[in-house]
Amino acid sequence: MPRVLIVDDEANILLSLEFLMQQSGYEVVTAGDAESALEMIRNQLPDLVLLDISLPGMSGFDLLEILRSEETTRTLPVIMLTAHGREIEKEKGMALGANGYITKPFSTRELVARVEALLNPAADSGA
Repeated sequence: MPRVLIVDDEANILLSLEFLMQQSGYEVVTAGDAESALEMIRNQLPDLVLLDISLPGMSGFDLLEILRSEETTRTLPVIMLTAHGREIEKEKGMALGANGYITKPFSTRELVARVEALLNPAADSGA
């Protein structure tokens, strides 16, 4: 079962995303900040990360930069989740190597579809 790491500092968002991903058939681990997420990723590599940008301490952008700079996490699929929908932030996230960018509030169906497309590229008929 693919493992999804959800990184968000808002407990209600963590809970709803955790439920959504579990209902979609994924094993879920969560982190409330980038530092603990990085430690979790280094201890047991997830199959995909849902990453909030606005986090206490290190930002999601900073974590993404670290992940892309390390050999073991360079190709780890990362979808940025943010309340910041400005084009400049989206461009920054994509430039840093994010695989997707979803603005809160988001469509649960769209999020699940994005996760499935990244975890099962062969099943994505749109590609």
